[in-house]
Amino acid sequence: MASRALTSIALSAVTLLGGCSAFRNYDSELAQTNQQLASGNVDAALTLLEKNNTSKDKDLLYYFEKGELLRAKGDLSGSQNAWSSADQVVGKWEDSVKLDTGKYLAQFGSFVVNDKVRRYEGYDYEKVMLTTQMALNLLAVNDFDGARMSIKKTHEREAVIADLRDKEYLKSEEEAEKEGVKTQYKDLQGYPVASLDAPEVVSLKNSYQSAFSHYLAGFVYEALGEKNLAAPGYRKAAELRPNTPLLEQALVNLDKPGGKNDDSDILIVVQSGLAPSRDSIRIPLPLPISNQLVITPLSFPIIKADTSTATLSQIGVDGQQLNLTQLNSTTAMSRRALRDDMPGIILRTTVRAVTKGVAQKQINETNPLAGLAVGISSAVLEGADTRTWRTLPDYTQVVRLRLKKGEHQVTLPSAVGGSVVKVTVDQRYQVISLRAVGNQVFASGLAAQVIPKANPTAVASLKP
Repeated sequence: MASRALTSIALSAVTLLGGCSAFRNYDSELAQTNQQLASGNVDAALTLLEKNNTSKDKDLLYYFEKGELLRAKGDLSGSQNAWSSADQVVGKWEDSVKLDTGKYLAQFGSFVVNDKVRRYEGYDYEKVMLTTQMALNLLAVNDFDGARMSIKKTHEREAVIADLRDKEYLKSEEEAEKEGVKTQYKDLQGYPVASLDAPEVVSLKNSYQSAFSHYLAGFVYEALGEKNLAAPGYRKAAELRPNTPLLEQALVNLDKPGGKNDDSDILIVVQSGLAPSRDSIRIPLPLPISNQLVITPLSFPIIKADTSTATLSQIGVDGQQLNLTQLNSTTAMSRRALRDDMPGIILRTTVRAVTKGVAQKQINETNPLAGLAVGISSAVLEGADTRTWRTLPDYTQVVRLRLKKGEHQVTLPSAVGGSVVKVTVDQRYQVISLRAVGNQVFASGLAAQVIPKANPTAVASLKP
């Protein structure tokens, strides 16, 4: 009888938890979606996204991913609509933070609820890249005034994030001292510490300010004749990515007279690869439970870089090879975000584990079967949160040059399919956006069109 009851409780707990949407394998879902994207089958990628998001109450990630997939398809209107929905969600988050920062931090910093069962609010770099990508959509149809509005929102969002994080990190330090938690991520045996301490991660001022976003702001303001606003944009970009000639030259060129009337100032933006995934790793830690040190396996997130797409260094423009300048790495920003968040993650995970350990010991003493059910639910609940915006491009690189109005050809390396893009230049200032995933190249907007290959080659798929 006891055996049957024990089995029944265990199965009920597993069934209940397994059926909860909060425990979906998001990374597995997006690996399949990104396979279709990398093979050039954007419609199939969109079908998978819809299949995996049947609830009427769509979350932030759904709108993030849908906007990027529609952008790759060339449906800029649909992409902008999806991202506008995402922007509304982020806007509500901003309002809650500004209304009562203390209350928000108290809710978010709760020791009771595991991070992965919270409503997804997006990482700081995702919130900022959202409005940057929306600006690129608008620039693809030469809407510089609309892009200016998105850029202004980006700056305002950065200010909200900066103020919140200063308070959050201070509160986390105070809570860690209060709870007696001294563990740091460098103390986690078996954790890939080097990935969080890499030079490209540590050199970032924070996880959310992008040199590309600020350089793009400078370009837009310059195009609109607002040089007094363009200069701070270029200056901030140079501060975030020092010793970058492109950024330093942008400031110098602001004081120079304009070029010939038949020349255009062109910014070619090449975004390649996919944002990194998050995985969960279990690390055994000694925890004080009921006056005893108990070795307890705890789960922590790690960043796994995408390897679907070759790193680009040059593109061809009318037969001339030009060097690309990298202004953004989503992988580095993601790792910096995790590096900054790890003290809070360790604190919440440790305190929650100790609390549950004490409660389970007490339950075991009075009702072993109930203790087993608690143990099973804890095992399922305590994985690290692995949700993140996976279709977001990884690297953002640019080339800036002057071209005469008319048609031009842009060629990409054979590593990404050797695609040729026909570009029509007809504006005084113009932004051309290209996206490379696997060996596929996508272009959108009025001025860029990928020329179909005469002899299509086999397409490499993205490994799950």
